[in-house]
Amino acid sequence: MSNPTELLRSRYGELPFNSEIDWNESLTTLLSHRSIRSYLSDALPPVTLEILVTAAQSTSSNLQTWSVVAVEDPQRKEELSKLAGNQAHIRQAPLFLVWLADLARLSYVADSRGIAHEALDYLEMFVMATVDATLAAQNATIAAESLGLGTVYIGGIRNHPEEVAAILNLPSSVYAVFGLCVGYPNPEVNAAIKPRLPHSAVLHRETYKLAGQDEAIAHYNDIIKQFYTEQQMNIPGDWSQHSSERVATAESLRGRDRLRQALNNLGFQLR
Repeated sequence: MSNPTELLRSRYGELPFNSEIDWNESLTTLLSHRSIRSYLSDALPPVTLEILVTAAQSTSSNLQTWSVVAVEDPQRKEELSKLAGNQAHIRQAPLFLVWLADLARLSYVADSRGIAHEALDYLEMFVMATVDATLAAQNATIAAESLGLGTVYIGGIRNHPEEVAAILNLPSSVYAVFGLCVGYPNPEVNAAIKPRLPHSAVLHRETYKLAGQDEAIAHYNDIIKQFYTEQQMNIPGDWSQHSSERVATAESLRGRDRLRQALNNLGFQLR
C-alpha cells in the first residue's frame, strides 16, 4: 500500500484531511507501520543489524545514555519470551533487540577521569536515558521497515526487570525499556494498520484542551470497534472501555506496579 489516500484512510479509519501534498517514500514508510506478530524464519541479510544501529544513532542526546542488546540465540529468546508474557513472536523473529536506558557508561567514564557523577542519581537522568533509548529504537524501526522488514515493540520486557537484567548481564544503572522483534513478516498472517485517535484529540494548538476531546474520542470508539470486528479481534467494548480497564488497578500493570522498586534494585536512585 503506497497510495497516500489509502494510507491515511487506514491510519484513521477515514480520510481526515486533503492529502494533496508532495508525498515521498519516508512518509509512506512511516504511515505504513503496523505491528507484526508472525515472522518467517528467514535470516536477515548481512550487516542489517549494523545498519539498524547506525540509524538508531542518528538521534538522541549526545550524552548517549542508551544501548541495545541484539539477541539471536534461540534459548535466550525463549527465556525472554517467557518473561515478557510468553509472546511467541519473540521466539519466531530472527532478531530481538532489547533497548536499554544506560547510565552505566557515563558512570564508568566519569570514574575513569576521577570525576564525581552525582547527577546520575537524579530522576532527570533516568528520564533522559529512557527517552534516548526510545528515540533510538524508533529510528531503527523506521530503518527496518524501509528495508521491507516487520517489527513489533515488546513492552512486556518490563514485566520482570531484574530477571531480564540477569539474562542480558546488565550492569548497575541499566534497565531494559522495551524489546523490538525484527524479521520478515509471515505473508499468510494479515496485519492491518490500526486506526489511531483523530487529530482533534491529540493535536492542540497553542494550549491544551481536555474537555474538547469528547466528540473525537466518541467518534474514534466507533471506528476502532469496527476495526476489531473486521479483524476478528476478540476485544470487547471500545477503546475507552478496554483502555480504562488496563489502568483500573495496580494488578492491571501485570507486575510492572513494582517497577520503581525493581529500578532501585538495578541501581537507579531516582532522587
